[in-house]
Amino acid sequence: MKMISKIAKATLGLVLMGSSSVFAQSLADAKKAIDAEQYQKAKSMLKNLTTTQADKDENFFYLGWVYIKQDYSDSAKVAFNKGIAVNPKSGLNYAGLGAVARLDKDKAGATTNFNQAIALAGKSAKPYVFVGKAYLLPVTTDGKVSVDDASAAIAVLQKGKVVAPKDVELLITLGDAYASQIKSNEAYQAYSDASTIDPKNPAAKVATGVLWRYANNFEDSEKQFQDALAIDPNYGPAYREWAETDNRWATTDPKMASAKIKQAVEEYKKYISLTDQSPESQMRYADFLISAGQYAELQPVAADLAKSANSNLRAYRYLAYSAYENKDYPAGLTAMNTWMTKADPKRIVPRDYLYLGRLQMKTGTDSVGINTLKKALTMDSTQTDVYGEIAKSLFQQKKYLQAGDAYKLVTVKGGRAVKLTDYFYEGISYYYGYDEKKPGADSVIAKADSAFSYVTQKAPTTSDAYIYRARVNELKDKDRNNIVGYAKPFYEKYIEVVTAKGAPDDKAKKNLAEAYVYLGTYAEFKDKDLAKATDNYTKARDNDPNNKQVVAFFARKAGGAGKSK
Repeated sequence: MKMISKIAKATLGLVLMGSSSVFAQSLADAKKAIDAEQYQKAKSMLKNLTTTQADKDENFFYLGWVYIKQDYSDSAKVAFNKGIAVNPKSGLNYAGLGAVARLDKDKAGATTNFNQAIALAGKSAKPYVFVGKAYLLPVTTDGKVSVDDASAAIAVLQKGKVVAPKDVELLITLGDAYASQIKSNEAYQAYSDASTIDPKNPAAKVATGVLWRYANNFEDSEKQFQDALAIDPNYGPAYREWAETDNRWATTDPKMASAKIKQAVEEYKKYISLTDQSPESQMRYADFLISAGQYAELQPVAADLAKSANSNLRAYRYLAYSAYENKDYPAGLTAMNTWMTKADPKRIVPRDYLYLGRLQMKTGTDSVGINTLKKALTMDSTQTDVYGEIAKSLFQQKKYLQAGDAYKLVTVKGGRAVKLTDYFYEGISYYYGYDEKKPGADSVIAKADSAFSYVTQKAPTTSDAYIYRARVNELKDKDRNNIVGYAKPFYEKYIEVVTAKGAPDDKAKKNLAEAYVYLGTYAEFKDKDLAKATDNYTKARDNDPNNKQVVAFFARKAGGAGKSK
């Protein structure tokens, strides 16, 4: 019995020692898991800590921060408020509330909470660090940090640096703030200082690698990721940033694009394997796939995520995007409608309306889709390519006047993306939309003529612009029995341009016949020169013997000759 008692006591002692060790390391381990982007693992640890150490406000803060990283700002807010309830002087949790307010676009609330966080910071650098991190959280669809937000981050982090000049996390965050504004020298200095203080910190190496990526120095970028993995072979963020680097490499070097995209996908899969295989990790993979334009791979990932009860609703957004790009329009529209109706309105971005409008148009509700695209433009007028999509759809629906107006917007607002074909279709749209019986008909002719005139000025050998400009100007001749000849110079120019190119194709032959018929008609009725008219009609017949006006002219001429006998 004594031996059993001793064994029992020894075992109990080991259990207590083991639990004490886990207990003591849990917060540190949770923070390490956050740094490694193992958010599900960190969340599990922190949920346990908020129960076993419910009087520690830091536990609630880091749990809230994990929720922010996982895009659950409502849950984050609850955690931060619990941390403040535990310790009303918790600067960290006020920094967290400021982060939530900023994500909710509550600028005043963010400022108030950030100021409170700094006021309560004392000699701790952490409130400074996380206020800085909060300013760097993406709040726009392009993920870019504004100049004002970056400046605010830099200002607060510099104050923190005075408090704790050797805080590695602060220095890395400061470097990130500088890097967001392409202030490479300042960013490099901050990362270098962090590495000098802690040479075994993989995060500083990875951040330096990202900096090299911005400069398209991909070889040195990869070396930094390799150095980080030499420090910690299981440091997932190194693989994630390596994947992003290869993705960027692919876009800058077409010859290597296929190989680099393939490498990037494999590196990202490695990153996923080193995190926690959670829906949140899969969402980050989906984020990467959409940035890499890998829609074929994205759709099944997004579809699986959408089936998961614990999935972020954003999976439906990605399912919609990828289904559209993969031409699976009905599935895309279903997914997008789910996202638009269930997501918090604050999370709806202009790009969502772009894809919704495109999906609506592809599934047969063009008018609804066009209105949706117009709404997207009111939210983000920089998406100038959308004007072209609207114009093209209206043209295909044969709503020509509306299409002409839409193409006019393309040419006015499209910037460098505007092509001569946009002017050309503007002209064609107005030409087809002309109706002499409707008010403002003459202005429609003028708009069409102006558009074709621009094309011929910029590309003088564009023969189709001349034929359409001739047709437009022919509409100006209201009295067919007393023509002025507005179209004459443009038909002549069409003939000149086409014949200079050599043997015409079948389409050009028909257009040449049209041009010669006009010149023949002009010669016959305006100039009263039958010989010249016959010459032009003969050339028209050479190009298109079946042209009705050609046939009619020679029949009329033959009849006249018979009568003269």
